[in-house]
Amino acid sequence: MEVRLLRRSDQQVVSELMRQLGYDIPSAELARRLDRILALETHYAAVAEEGGRILGFVHAYERHTLERPRSVVVQSIVVDSSARKTGAGKLLMIDAENWARKKGIRHVVLYTRTDRDDAHAFYEHIGYRKVATSHLMTRLLDAT
Repeated sequence: MEVRLLRRSDQQVVSELMRQLGYDIPSAELARRLDRILALETHYAAVAEEGGRILGFVHAYERHTLERPRSVVVQSIVVDSSARKTGAGKLLMIDAENWARKKGIRHVVLYTRTDRDDAHAFYEHIGYRKVATSHLMTRLLDAT
């Protein structure tokens, strides 16, 4: 198993993996998002691949805030349901952490839904700890 940078040509697999977590993103919109992410030096996206098959992907980005130290946020990590517990997730997280280290960033954070007990166990197993529970608030702005 190896990790490589995500490519635009991986869009179909990324779409399927996102669907496994309940995110059904229209193809054109996913393409736009991938293009933006892949063009930014402050974002990192990679896949775990074995024998030409993508097992999962990770997307992380650099975050600067006033109230917290400079950090890398793991925005999404998804491993195909048939490839969980194979080490793909751990390999992807190690890769994202190495990207953070190369940028001189020592603080890595992630957010996970409260109902994803398997994900919580995985993150704790690889050394992450829960520090807060919060509510996501959102508002869709009018296009003006």
